[in-house]
Amino acid sequence: MVHALWRQFPRINLKLTALEPYLLKAVNLSNQPIHHKITQLLKSGGKFLRPGFFYIYSEFGEKIDPAKVKAGAAAVELLHVATLIHDDVIDESPLRRGVETIQVKYGQKHAIYAGDYLFTCYFTQVLKSTQEPADMKRHVDAMQIILAGELDQMQYNFNQKMTEADYFQEITGKTAELFKLCFQQSAIITHASDEIVELGGEIGLTIGQAYQILDDILDYSGSSKQTKKPVLEDLKSGVYTLPLIFANQLDHQDLKPLLDKREQLSDEDIAKIQKIVISSGGLEKAIQTADSLTDKALGLINQLPEQKAKHDLEKLTKMLLTRKQ
Repeated sequence: MVHALWRQFPRINLKLTALEPYLLKAVNLSNQPIHHKITQLLKSGGKFLRPGFFYIYSEFGEKIDPAKVKAGAAAVELLHVATLIHDDVIDESPLRRGVETIQVKYGQKHAIYAGDYLFTCYFTQVLKSTQEPADMKRHVDAMQIILAGELDQMQYNFNQKMTEADYFQEITGKTAELFKLCFQQSAIITHASDEIVELGGEIGLTIGQAYQILDDILDYSGSSKQTKKPVLEDLKSGVYTLPLIFANQLDHQDLKPLLDKREQLSDEDIAKIQKIVISSGGLEKAIQTADSLTDKALGLINQLPEQKAKHDLEKLTKMLLTRKQ
């Protein structure tokens, strides 16, 4: 079932409702247990943000082919889910969207191949959306940046010297690049102007960065019910996100002996780190950074031509980037 947030965007809700069975048909594995887990993940309450943005921004095009737009929207969601499955292997995550992960249920080997299989499904849908070599190169380039972002994250595991710039390089790859691809490619396949394509890239990148920061903020201020994953799972895996990076700059003396424990962190240690991140002002500084990016995204959206899609994009961005901290 499509996420409730789309009820406020009826025409997009209809398209996403039709997209879900299309996605399920795009996955056709003979290994039924893995097939079931993938389809379960596709149906388990994801927000469909990337295909949703894809559909909205496609309306700025001058020549819309519904079949190509649907295939493009499916492609970006399949790529997203593939990276989630691989993320769960890297992070040894027990849950994803409130559901037991493939790597926990069937092991890492099955999860890695399941993610790889979805990459092939992604490219199948890309070919249905466009046959232009330049478009194919854009998808390949985006995929390289996304995977490089994941490798950057592993490179910085347990690195107490990680900077804000390092963090932005990482999240631009692992999260924001796919948002950028959604906006740009939806504009390109609908023959939008070069200005719309370029502006879409900026909007997508900025929204993606703000969205990831807010997700990382929830790790320190939210609950498993909100995130549908164990709170501070990233910290246990040695992934240091923006709230902790800022806190480490503001209160390194108190954090260092705790972070030095690395994999040996106890639940009590993690609770102490969470308190320091909040009390030091690290969490608040991260919130301010996300707010600044949100304002930037809304300013970019304001430059778009006046039409229904512009107002929907503004409304969705405000809903998405003003989540409760």
